[in-house]
Amino acid sequence: MSSLLNGKHILLGVSGGIAAYKAADVCSKLVKHGADVHVIMTENAQNFITTQTFEALCHHRTLTDTFDRTNPAEVEHIARAEEADLVLIAPATANIIGKLANGIADDMLSTSMLAVTCPKLIAPAMNTHMWMNPAVQANVARLREWGWTVIEPASGHLACGTTGAGKLPEPEILVQHVLHTIACPKDMCGMKVLVTAGPTCEDLDPVRFLSNRSSGKMGFQIAAAASSRGAEVLLISGPTALDTPIGVKRIDIRSAREMYDAVTSHSDQQDIIIKAAAVADFRPANVSEDKIKKSSGAMKQEAPVIPLERTDDILGHLGSHKKEGQFLCGFSMETQNLIENSRKKLEKKHLDLVAANNVKIAGAGFQGDTNVLTLISRNSETELPLLSKWDAANALLDEILRLRH
Repeated sequence: MSSLLNGKHILLGVSGGIAAYKAADVCSKLVKHGADVHVIMTENAQNFITTQTFEALCHHRTLTDTFDRTNPAEVEHIARAEEADLVLIAPATANIIGKLANGIADDMLSTSMLAVTCPKLIAPAMNTHMWMNPAVQANVARLREWGWTVIEPASGHLACGTTGAGKLPEPEILVQHVLHTIACPKDMCGMKVLVTAGPTCEDLDPVRFLSNRSSGKMGFQIAAAASSRGAEVLLISGPTALDTPIGVKRIDIRSAREMYDAVTSHSDQQDIIIKAAAVADFRPANVSEDKIKKSSGAMKQEAPVIPLERTDDILGHLGSHKKEGQFLCGFSMETQNLIENSRKKLEKKHLDLVAANNVKIAGAGFQGDTNVLTLISRNSETELPLLSKWDAANALLDEILRLRH
């Protein structure tokens, strides 16, 4: 359970495609985030999943009939439309897309959509050839022109037996689109934010490299949160298994040198730079073109000595070349003397803020989904409690906005 959507009213429209079963999971996840969900089903959708399923999940009567007078005190399709903070239609068939694109209102779902004024998301799902049909594409383009956000269908093997674009994205992805749209205040609109994340890999030979345990989760959550709050976000990431957050532009790098080149080539255009990546401090001085073999010899194998050299100090470069009005935040991961070492970093690298954490504290550091940050600026020091990395990211952004004003 979370409170990300507390107080938000969501209209979930379900039309008649085989992917309608996924809408039940979407409904469940939205409710678990605190949303008040009302479901509108088309007549054809009821051939794939029952109204009772959604009623059990959202604890509201499923709406199917425009002229149902169960509650004669209100015109229900107008009432639900007026209270909605967001509409999501998933799955959206070619039929409902065509109706919406041409102003047709002949059932509860299409009629309600003419009355909504909140953000509207639509997730098409259909046969690949239907999706690529010029009529469908023209209707989708018109919906975009009219302010709908179209969630592109995924590609893969479809229920009809074909392979290609047309799959409804997984429920978690649909929920992420909802969160991106309404979970956060849009208090970073007009800002350009660069975030770095993940580890770097410093090659020793074609097989081996030096790296660290960073998963990239903290940086990715910062990028996601900033994008959700309206910022234009550029994420520069080392190797991770994470999906790119919605609305975020991503550049993938591998080494500290590549990170340096990518960051410095885009830094001048940024209002805020948040360096959450775990960049290697050293790399092998020599990279072998071939795999380094074990030492040959008699009774005892000799361990090789690997000469190292320093990598470029990205944060130091940014601090010494910071443009006027630019805000620079670094991360400081320590195992001892957290505050003292972090303050030294703040001063030495000309930072505006350091997000410090101690990897020895339970729930903090690499790999996990939580973190414990201490936010250190020149004149303040705030220790945050154990938080999810999403909440920690938003707390960090709150502090950055406070310090910028």
